[in-house]
Amino acid sequence: MMSRDRETTSRPSYDRGVHRARQAPRTVAGLVLIALAAISWGTSGSVMTVLAERAAASPLLVGVARLWLAAILLVLATAVAARPFAIAKGDRWRCLGMGACMAAYQAAYFTAVTLGGIAVVALVAICSAPLMIAALAPWLLGERLAPRVRGALGLGVLGTALLVASPPAALDLSNRFLGGVLLAFVAGLAYALYVLAAKATLRRSAPLPTTALTFTIGAFLLSPALFWTDGPLTQLALGWPWLLYLGGVATAGAYAIYTIGLRRVPASVAGVTTLLEPLTATILGVALFGERLGNSGAVGAVLLVSALGLLLADRGSP
Repeated sequence: MMSRDRETTSRPSYDRGVHRARQAPRTVAGLVLIALAAISWGTSGSVMTVLAERAAASPLLVGVARLWLAAILLVLATAVAARPFAIAKGDRWRCLGMGACMAAYQAAYFTAVTLGGIAVVALVAICSAPLMIAALAPWLLGERLAPRVRGALGLGVLGTALLVASPPAALDLSNRFLGGVLLAFVAGLAYALYVLAAKATLRRSAPLPTTALTFTIGAFLLSPALFWTDGPLTQLALGWPWLLYLGGVATAGAYAIYTIGLRRVPASVAGVTTLLEPLTATILGVALFGERLGNSGAVGAVLLVSALGLLLADRGSP
């Protein structure tokens, strides 16, 4: 009798252990997919530099072009899928909100760059997004922020700050600069809300049609920005090979695998993992454009890699 009682008592712990063991490969696979997406996004800065030099492409035109190319490719891929456009009826309004967030992110981020500069805007937008996700996920998704995720978040944000921050200099506190910083926060919030809405949608809807509908809505909403762009057809004609890469690989492909990965990991963990984006951008800047990393940047890179390692370690824990 006592032996049977012990067996009954220990079974819940055993079942939890089996469940965690089964979940671990899915979690790691999700992290790998999100990491690959972030690395792909990290190439966008280098491609944008080439587009600006060779095609005089404006950031807003690049934003519109990459969304439309991604939308077309994602819709075509969804059309041949096993369950095309399998989006739960109650999730369609979320896709509308996600499309609005994606359009708002593109418009806010690129406008902020023209006002506040690349380094400061990237620092504010990229660092604020995972913090906002971590702060809102418990409220909106009911996710519990595990201690290791908190540690990884701290390491990741600090590493990004060291990696992206410009050398110490007197800050320009003009209205133009402050407006750029404010828009950078708006961009970070838009991205955070996109991730949280996507995570909630993926509980019932398939990743590919969700992403296709989101980017189609975002492309339509951002298209009026072309009215503020000089010579868009000329820019498209000169920069189409790089735009194809941005739209096909760094946007459609990257967001497709990101959405699949997001289905398998908590939103807060995904937010930390995407900090690989600035690390990739920095490595490419050093390798291709002769930029200098510096001691603080090297420390930041180590902290970012450590943050990812912390997420991968002890993956069986909640």
